[in-house]
Amino acid sequence: TSIVGLSKKVDRLVYSGHALRQMFARSISTKDVRAVVANAECVAEYPDDRPFPSELLVGFSNGRPIHVVFSVDEKNRMGYVVTAYVPDEKLWSDDFKAGEAHDVPDLQTR
Repeated sequence: TSIVGLSKKVDRLVYSGHALRQMFARSISTKDVRAVVANAECVAEYPDDRPFPSELLVGFSNGRPIHVVFSVDEKNRMGYVVTAYVPDEKLWSDDFKAGEAHDVPDLQTR
């Protein structure tokens, strides 16, 4: 099952410390992340991530592209925001779906 589909079934979002630091540094709000997760498209899948598989999602908030690495704990209906960032236009295609930067390391190292 796609994480994008599951994202609409979560009751709560949990942000990693890394995600919060990156969001603060990049002026990305929790409202921005919720908007992306609610209307996201999957750019890349990371099925081997632990404790839950994750996906790199792309979406827009107020016209600004945002990438979110997101995973879902289906049993507890919780979504996990691993990180969030504004993709670099120099590294990504015009639609921010293809680029040389979407090899995201293991969940434990993020």
